[in-house]
Amino acid sequence: MNDPGKIIESVEELTDAVSVPVEAYISPDYARAERDLLWRKVWLQAGRVEELPEVGSYITFEVLDDSILIVRDSEDSIQAYHNVCPHRGRRLVDTPPGKRNAVGRKPQFVCAYHGWRFGLDGENAHVPHQEDWQGALEGCNGLAKVKTDFWGGWVWINMDPDCEPLADYLAPIPEMLDPFELQNMRVRWRKWGVFDCNWKVAMEAFNETYHVATTHPEFNKFGEFRGWARAQGKHSHIGYEAPKDVDENQKGKLRLGTGDARISTAEMQVFTWEKANTNTTQTLVDAALRLKDELPEGTPPGEVLQHWLKTARANDEARGVYWPVVDPSHVGKTGTAWQIFPNFQIGHAVNNMLCYSARPYKGDPDKCIFEGAVYELYPEGEAPETEWEYSEATEEAWCYVLAQDFSNMAAVQQGMKSFGFSGCKPNPYMERSTANLHRNLARYMGSGAPRKLK
Repeated sequence: MNDPGKIIESVEELTDAVSVPVEAYISPDYARAERDLLWRKVWLQAGRVEELPEVGSYITFEVLDDSILIVRDSEDSIQAYHNVCPHRGRRLVDTPPGKRNAVGRKPQFVCAYHGWRFGLDGENAHVPHQEDWQGALEGCNGLAKVKTDFWGGWVWINMDPDCEPLADYLAPIPEMLDPFELQNMRVRWRKWGVFDCNWKVAMEAFNETYHVATTHPEFNKFGEFRGWARAQGKHSHIGYEAPKDVDENQKGKLRLGTGDARISTAEMQVFTWEKANTNTTQTLVDAALRLKDELPEGTPPGEVLQHWLKTARANDEARGVYWPVVDPSHVGKTGTAWQIFPNFQIGHAVNNMLCYSARPYKGDPDKCIFEGAVYELYPEGEAPETEWEYSEATEEAWCYVLAQDFSNMAAVQQGMKSFGFSGCKPNPYMERSTANLHRNLARYMGSGAPRKLK
């Protein structure tokens, strides 16, 4: 095996070929250290604002030993607290068996152990026999607050009281994705499960395009899926190289198939809708199916693309769905998906998005909680009511295309433990996002940084 090379510390160095140590994926000690060094120090996406519609609405969010209680405490305010009674440490709100998290509405929170009560503002409202403490409880009997902020329609939390502002943490993502008005999209479906792999293995199954040709061979007939990945500070984004005859502004964002673009676009949309149920909508599918009748044979791919999106936009507007108007030059810059450090991915478009997240399961380096959700724009008041649905990592529970991705996860986790495996060697062009994830992890964890391959 090669001697370790130079540690990669800067984004610029990620253009070099690197090796990523397996420690971050399989080490129990590393997994234990993540709780204090990573998860209690970073901004985490914890839920959608629309999940808290009324005063008293609440949700919980859990990562390892920490449970966070997120509450709408007034019409224009949402707060987060550690979900624990300061008296004896009992959790205030229990997660129902088999559920991802607790959801509900309360006028106040009452500890089921000794009856301590707390207002929506986190202040203590009642302690039975408080006089027994002779005033010593003053100032230490309320709920411990958690830093809270909002972006993209999500509630973000950070357990570090000295953390940097969310806007600084997320940069440059808000500048790139705000024009897509993600806050206006609503959930079409959302699922979660406990998977047999480390959370990084799960995230890395989606943060690059290098795998598409092999893991998803059905897409090959729609054209060559050569992609790229770029580091953006803590974060990364990915996209595709587009055919030469497509508008320069669409490169990296939308794919058109080879051959008759009218037909291949329709075939790809139908396949994506039926076999993935992601990254498209019924309106886009219907508009694609009409291309053959609405455009003559030989129409250049770029014109097919423009006609398809123009008619789909008009069809949506007719039913009360309004896409944001995004400058075409900006669309091309944004690629297809953004990876927000450490564990959240947004695959964005003007009228839908696909999001993934993963986090540790009970501190076991070989397991994780994986979540996927699809969002789209709906007419006012017509978004479906959804819940987090527990789903095993199977085609029946998710879909054909995602099951293809899932099929690699457990096998990768096991393979990384092999005596003959010396570390990951991500593609320097197409998998730079993976190298950047570990470059940033090492800054928090103190180990596991990528090294140059000799």
